[in-house]
Amino acid sequence: MKLSQFKFKLPEDKIALHPTKYRDESRLMVLHRRTGEIEHKMFKDVLNYFDDKDVFIFNDTKVFPARLYGNKEKTGARIEVFLLRELNEELRLWDVLVDPARKIRIGNKLYFGADDSMVAEVIDNTTSRGRTLRFLYDGPHDEFKKALYALGETPLPHSIINRPVEPEDSERFQSIFAKNEGAVTAPTASLEIKGIDFAYITLHAGLGNFRDIDVEDLTKHKMDSEQMIVNAEAVNTVNRAKDKGKNVCAVGTTVMRAIESAVSTDGHLKEFEGWTNKFIFPPYVFVADLLPGAICLLMARATHQGIGYGDAMLILDK
Repeated sequence: MKLSQFKFKLPEDKIALHPTKYRDESRLMVLHRRTGEIEHKMFKDVLNYFDDKDVFIFNDTKVFPARLYGNKEKTGARIEVFLLRELNEELRLWDVLVDPARKIRIGNKLYFGADDSMVAEVIDNTTSRGRTLRFLYDGPHDEFKKALYALGETPLPHSIINRPVEPEDSERFQSIFAKNEGAVTAPTASLEIKGIDFAYITLHAGLGNFRDIDVEDLTKHKMDSEQMIVNAEAVNTVNRAKDKGKNVCAVGTTVMRAIESAVSTDGHLKEFEGWTNKFIFPPYVFVADLLPGAICLLMARATHQGIGYGDAMLILDK
């Protein structure tokens, strides 16, 4: 399968820069996969396609304020620091991306805040833009995290949502089920939904969701690994519904990837805690017999808006 088969022109006016006032006022495109029929609905109509005791699986990851701006020692150059994940609580080590990267070398110090009260030292190069920072903070870990996050802003993907961050983004660029901190971008499909029986998994969505694919042959693309957890409660809820012949809907591509990473050969879900770099593209054969409700390619339709704050798409395989 070739990358060029998936390319299309996306008009800028079809990229939603702000969310709808109310989450359930998003539009909903319903695709009946077997017949090719397409319906245009409102998101609040989604429950009309499901019955009692059907199950929706949500991603309960929580986005944190991962984008910081600091100044380089001596030169005062403005540097963007994007927090990816904490490597060591005790040593205050973080895996980050920096921009512009060419200016940041091992041993450099970065200063954050109006009074330069937060200081970090570069101790390693990990990739072309990747660095390991050690924050020089003397105090309890929870106090450090609070101070660090107070300096950050909601990590909107500026290459797509090209506007300044606004106060409402801290709440709306977030799933209503957000609980387990760790994502640096929102699992977009989980931004809006109510009803039916719920199951929750955690997949901390990383920047790889917005990174360009730079190979034509998709089998050669390597996804960034993302941390995920499927607990016993989710396993029991999903498997019980499947055994009773109920519909199970994976809400979003992050959920679909997590489920496919934690499914047994008989199609039942199993507990999982670890990392996944699952990359799903045609002609992928799904092991988990679910209904994937996704929100990623709806912008291909001219009547809908997409990306993060956009509208919704429901794919029905029945």
